[in-house]
Amino acid sequence: MTQLVTATPIRLDRDGVEHAARTATGAILSLLVARLFSLPESYWAAVTTIMVLQSTLGAALSVSALRFIGTAMGAAAGALVAALFGPNAVVFGAAVFALGVLSGALRCDRSTFHFAGMTLAFVMLTVDGRSPWIVAVNRFLEVSIGIFVSLLLTAVWHEQASVGG
Repeated sequence: MTQLVTATPIRLDRDGVEHAARTATGAILSLLVARLFSLPESYWAAVTTIMVLQSTLGAALSVSALRFIGTAMGAAAGALVAALFGPNAVVFGAAVFALGVLSGALRCDRSTFHFAGMTLAFVMLTVDGRSPWIVAVNRFLEVSIGIFVSLLLTAVWHEQASVGG
């Protein structure tokens, strides 16, 4: 059996504390901005910020562009498919497949398909009697706020070392 954790002493370093502080600050800011706009599931802004802030500025810009494009694709597809068919499992699978094919045809990075598929699922499978178009717009706005706050914070609060290898 392979040992997964090495026997190194626990150590608190400045870079780790700074990264935790920047991530917590970003998550709070995103959550508050999304709440300011009365978005119903404002936690998606905070989740997005936490995900994006695990990168350096260059990587954050790259992943943010992919996330933005994928979220737009998934939100639009989710709203359209949910409006036409409701939360049907077979149709959901077909829509995920179609997004994958579309992402490939557009020569998008697989991350774009990853974000599109996740957003499709969040929109299509959580409609609960609400308009799928409203759910899709809300999800897109929540994620966009998270991306914006992440990029802004990454630009103004530079970390000294890259975190997470």
